[in-house]
Parts: sequence; structure tokens; C-alpha cells
Amino acid sequence: GQDGHTLRTRWAASVTPAHVLPEYPRPQMVRLAWTNLNGEWDYAITGADDARPATWQGKILVPFPVESQLSGVQKAVTPSERLWYRRTFTRPTAPRDNRVLLHFGAVDWDATVWVNGKEVGSHRGGYDPFTFDITDALTKGPQELVVAVRDPSDSGQQPRGKQVLKPEGIWYTAVTGIWQTVWLEPVPAGHIDGIIITPDIDAGTVRVHVDGTRTTSVDDRIVVRAKSGDKWIATAHAPFGYDVTLHLPRPHLWSPDDPFLYQLEISQHGRDVLEDQVTSYVGMRKISLGHDAAGVTRLFLNNKPLFQYGMLDQGWWPDGLYTPPSDEAMRFDISTMKRLGFNMIRKHVKVEPARWYRLADSIGMLVWQDMPSGDNKTVAAQTEFAEELRHEIDGLRNHPAIVMWVPFNEGWGQHATEKTVAWVKAYDPTRLVNNASGWTDKHVGDVSDVHSYPGPAMPALEPNRAAVLGEFGGLGLPLDGHTWVNRNNWGYRSYADTVALGDAYRDLMHQLKFLIGDGLSAAVYTQTTDVEVEVNGLMTYDREVVKLPASAIASAKALFGPPPTIRTVMPTSLDVAQSWQFTTTAPAAGWFQPGFDDHGWDQGIGGFGKTGTPGGVVRTPWTSSDIWLRRSFELTSTALVDPHWRIHHDEDADVYLNGELVAHFSGYTSGYVRVPLEARARSALRVGKNIIAIHVHQTTGGQYIDLGLDEVISQ
Repeated sequence: GQDGHTLRTRWAASVTPAHVLPEYPRPQMVRLAWTNLNGEWDYAITGADDARPATWQGKILVPFPVESQLSGVQKAVTPSERLWYRRTFTRPTAPRDNRVLLHFGAVDWDATVWVNGKEVGSHRGGYDPFTFDITDALTKGPQELVVAVRDPSDSGQQPRGKQVLKPEGIWYTAVTGIWQTVWLEPVPAGHIDGIIITPDIDAGTVRVHVDGTRTTSVDDRIVVRAKSGDKWIATAHAPFGYDVTLHLPRPHLWSPDDPFLYQLEISQHGRDVLEDQVTSYVGMRKISLGHDAAGVTRLFLNNKPLFQYGMLDQGWWPDGLYTPPSDEAMRFDISTMKRLGFNMIRKHVKVEPARWYRLADSIGMLVWQDMPSGDNKTVAAQTEFAEELRHEIDGLRNHPAIVMWVPFNEGWGQHATEKTVAWVKAYDPTRLVNNASGWTDKHVGDVSDVHSYPGPAMPALEPNRAAVLGEFGGLGLPLDGHTWVNRNNWGYRSYADTVALGDAYRDLMHQLKFLIGDGLSAAVYTQTTDVEVEVNGLMTYDREVVKLPASAIASAKALFGPPPTIRTVMPTSLDVAQSWQFTTTAPAAGWFQPGFDDHGWDQGIGGFGKTGTPGGVVRTPWTSSDIWLRRSFELTSTALVDPHWRIHHDEDADVYLNGELVAHFSGYTSGYVRVPLEARARSALRVGKNIIAIHVHQTTGGQYIDLGLDEVISQ
């Protein structure tokens, strides 16, 4: 296969031509009669403008993309080629006036479909479901279905997420063709085409909007019933074309801790005849902004503040690429994230099959849904982007798990941000909108979102938007036998083993806890699994190893308790400038001793460094290789409660307290962090005057130093 990639997950073994994603693919609008068309199809790859091939080149396992191992083909299709599929099927048995619908979960990117040689439709968009009524193309005997697909991948402007023709780093193997379930469904002539379900916990209601095809206008109506467990608890109806409002007495609210779902039955009646019926479900939940007790704007779930700790989840599989091998595989991913302490997933520049969201709804996992990115450089591309964004929302809007739409990631294809956010807010007023995760904030939408590796960091607090950390972490560790390739694996930071990785992760959790106290509302850790050559996953790409030790996993639990209270002992210069004695020329021996005379040094205010260094507040420029600093602070007692240094250093810093070397900080931070004092530092503290002395050595890139001392009082 391509580059000989053979890494697989344990679920790949259960995939056979007779058993390929057999579950009903549209869990929010279920009918009992349907036919799954997944399995072996004929395929051929031709020139982009060639007519239907006369001969077929072999078999492909639908719905796995042609580039994937599980497709059985594992070949790249270039932008100058066209991928063809063919199979036959038997017409579903159904009453005579029924229609037959042909559904595609997703095809990447431009698909044309023929039934028995008759073109039944075409569709552009790699992430949204589409349907054709094929009734008029059906004949007697076996029916022939042919699909042709073109996909420019990253040579085009269209939304495609991280797919590229030449994968490297954070860019992965392109995906072409059918990648979600294909299926047939017989429906009555008068039938339900789509539903929009809107819960309102404050009013205790569920509003159901039905789009339908009607055959009669006499006394036609929509009836909706709700069930809690085994009991029908509410019924309501309205004339066709009007919304139905159900009243739920004392609604049982949906949350990650209690993902309770009401079952719904929606039926369409005409002339006292039941024409069509589907089943669905609803989670009674509300996502909003609110002010906490301290007046900080935060993310609220069900009218209470809830810190959202998420995982950046790209949804790639070594065996199926975009297509998960099975329902069990998807369930494993979401359940594992929950076990690792996460209550949210940021679904990163990809859309999943609907059943993935059904699992998030039932397991209890909040979802921030990214729009897959494209270049969006031309007017036509921007129009295409807007169209595909609308289709994404249409396809997913009934899932209670989804609480935020993210139209843009970093600067990728970002355009018309204000207009896009205003449109999304108007189109789906029930959810929050993140105008752009990371990079170019246009100051619209519901959150201000920064990215920081390894971080953590947070944006400044604002009165009308919550502060969130859209990406951080990226701690890398390749594990032999579980990598996509044996060389060039990379992470934002790399560690030698799981112990070192666990220590680093635990430290991130420690820092994050302080930021929550400072007003941070959400944080997204990069990332769920390794993907191709990127080894930042908390799991390996094959999902065989969770890299974090149990103690590190447990550290995330602390994020959901009350944040600690901070009492400043010696302030940093982050908010108010503090004065230090400093020199950039190597000082005399004993420069760090309390009795040393530093009057010949310069006096300056913190922080010291190079303008533009991330997270720094440079008040005194320092651009040479070394700096030495001294200042004093007073203590009335040495019995401090859990004392922590508050430091931002770039790069190596040695800290002396009353003449003793008490801390060595190597490398650099990307913002202010709090680090517990070690025993030697605690024992060096004195009642009365204390002298702090610091030496920082800098080699390349940004540079900065500032230091303070805090007490951390746990609640």
C-alpha cells in the first residue's frame, strides 16, 4: 500500500465485506425499514474527464476512503483523476406509492450519481449527508448504482481540513470518495424530510419543527410524543407547517454527569391516516454565558458555571483514515476521553458520522464543532464555504452534545469573520459561537480564544465574552511498535518516557488550576491520539496505549473543584511594575549574598526582556545573553501556606534566596507559571528582610524574566 502503512486498530479485524458499519446511520431520524449498501463495490480510477469506464479495476470496501488500508485499495487519487464506484442492489419492498431514497453519509468531494444509467443528482461538499429520490430511475430486476467522484484535495480551495496530497507534520493523507455509510430507505409519498428539535429548559418545553412532503392538505398534522424511560410523558400536535411545542413537567436536565435523553416519536398524519413516523431524542440542556460570583463572564451549562476541559480530537484512524472502523471504535475514543478527565471534545476541522455525535450525546461529552478549513481565497470558494457551513449546522444541530460552533481555526482560510459569526448566531441562536480558535480574534462571538504550546495561558478577561484556551499541551512521545512511520515523528515538546510525560502533564494541570481561578472558562488539550507522524496524542494512533500514568490522569480531576485563593507575598510586575537592581555585566563573586553591595548596579522595573516575547510585559529592555537581578521583600512569618514562585523565564534561570541557590528553571515558559517552593527554599525564608537574586542565561529567540512569590490557599 501507500508507503507501506500497516498500523491498525484492534477493531479493524472485525471489519468484513458482510459486516461494515451495519448500524442505522441517522440516529436522530430513525425509520425501521432501510437497506445498508456498505460492502464491496467495483471501482476504477480514470482521467478526470473520462466517461464511465468499460472495465473495473477491482473491489473497494465502501465506505472506507480509497487511500485507506480498510478500503482494500490503498491508492492515492490525484486531482487529475476521477474515482468510479459501481454496485447492484434489489429494489426495497414497499407499498406501491412509496418513494425510494438513496442516502450518502458523506462523499469527498464532488459526486455524481447514476441509477440504471440515469443521472439522479450531484453534490459538492465533503462532510455533509445528501439524499436523492431515485424512484423514477428504478426498473424491474437488479438495479445498477454508479458514483463518480472528483477531489482536488489541497490543490483546490474547498473545505478539506488537514488533508493534503503530500502529508507531513500536522498535515495528513488526503481522503477521496465515499467515506460514510450509503443506504436506501423506502418512504411514503407523504413523509418527513427533516426535523429541528429545540429544547428550552427555562420554559420546560421542546419545540419540534418538521419539514415534510405532503400528499393531502385536508386535516394533515404533526404529532409528537416524548418518553422518559418506558413512560410516555407528553404529547402535542400542530397543523402541518407549524411547530409543535411539548411541555415537559420538571424536565430532567442533560449534562456530562447525567446525559439523560428523552425519546421522541414524530408522526405525520393526513386525513386520519398515519402517513409517516420517525423516532428521535432530545437532551434538555442550555448553553449560555453568565457571570460567576466574582462577576467574571464564564461558560454556563444549565444556568450554572461549568469549566469545560476538552481534548482536541481530529478523528483520524490508521486503518480507515477519516472513517472509523466501527461503532465500538468510536465509543472507545469518547469513553476513554471521559475516563481521562475530559468533559468536552473540540472536533478539529473535521465532521464525524452522525453516530459519533449520538455516542457523545449518550455518554455525556460536550462538543465544540469546528468547520473544516479550506483556503477560501476566491469569491467562489467563500460562497462554497458558507454553503458547506450551513450544511454542517443543518446536519448536526439536533445533537445536545454540541454547544459551540467554531467557523475558523487559527488563520486558515479566515475571512468575513464578523459576517460569518453574525450569520451563525442568527441561524442557530441556541448555541455559542467561537469566532476563531487562536490567532486572529475579530472581537465578535461569545468567547476570546488563544492557543499556547505547551502553555497553559489565557486571554485577558472581557465583560461580554468568556476567556478560553483553544489549544495547549502537545506533549509528544513516540512509542515503538505503535507509530505510523519509524522516523521523523514529532511533538510540540518531546519526552523520553511515560514517566517524564506524566510529570509534564501533571504540571500543566497544576498551572491550569490557577488560570481557572483567574477566570479561564475552558481549555483544550492537544490531543486525543497520535495522527500519522504527529505524536502529541495521549493515546497512540492505534489506540493500544494510553501514554499517561494513572497519577497524571487523576490530576485532571482537580480542575473541577473550587480554584485556590492566591495571597501575594512578593508581587510580580505582571500587573504593577516592581523595582529591581540589575546588571548585564558579570558581577563580582558573592553577588547573590544578602550583604553584597549592589548600589553600582542599574535600577529598573520588571519585567526584563525582548519586546514581543509571548506572555511577557517588558518594561525594561534586555537583549544581551545574561542578566543578574536583586530585590528584597519582607516577611512577618515564615509559616507560609503552600508557597509558590510565580515566574516567567526565557531561558535558564537560577534563583537565590538569602544567599542559597534554591531553584533552577531550565528552558522557557510561554507565560507566567506558579511552581511550588522546594524544601531548601522554604528553609531559607527569614522573618524580616529577604533577599532574592536571579541569574538568567539566554541563547536564542524570545527572552524574559520576572519573579514573584504567592501563597496558594486551597478551598
